[in-house]
Amino acid sequence: MADMRAFSDGLPRRADGAARPGAGAGAVGDPVARAGVRTAVLVEGPSDLAAVEALAVLRGRDLTAEGVCVVSMGGAMNIGHYAARLGPPGLGLRLVGLCDEREQGYFERGLERAGAPGRDIFVCAADLEEELIRALGAEKVEDIVRREGDLRAWQTFVRQPAQLGRSPERQLRRFLGTKKGRKIRYGHLLVEALAPDRVPAPLEGLLAGV
Repeated sequence: MADMRAFSDGLPRRADGAARPGAGAGAVGDPVARAGVRTAVLVEGPSDLAAVEALAVLRGRDLTAEGVCVVSMGGAMNIGHYAARLGPPGLGLRLVGLCDEREQGYFERGLERAGAPGRDIFVCAADLEEELIRALGAEKVEDIVRREGDLRAWQTFVRQPAQLGRSPERQLRRFLGTKKGRKIRYGHLLVEALAPDRVPAPLEGLLAGV
């Protein structure tokens, strides 16, 4: 699904990831139309994108072939920009959102201003990492950390004064965000470890709805 990332900032991109010269709002429609995109799934960041992609693969879904583009926006406060460019005021795509509970208001207002229905927002209780850790259980997540060669880093982390007294679930959630790229890598790994009946409701609902 690598080509879905071509729209991660709303700009056409070269193979090396750089924006194509002259690419702007007026240029976005051409590659989107050529790709047959009908639905844009707006997520806050790349770890959310990784989780959605991983679940789609597990379910045998080819979102690109189905006309679904997953867009990592670089933060919930960018929702207005993306909704305007990709939704009814711009390219006319159907918009679907996945967000943290604390960011739900940003998503609702952004989609409302773009004339898109707010019912297509799927909300994680805290964030997607918390949902995945709760679905798997701390012990299983720790097994994945060990298998991935991060055991020493994890053991060092939990001995820090700030982590004393915190539950393993809260420690794991914080640990995933302490190194660049770790949340993205574990976004794939945690989803791949889920039993079919243990997929968090927001992620399950999103995939079923596109």
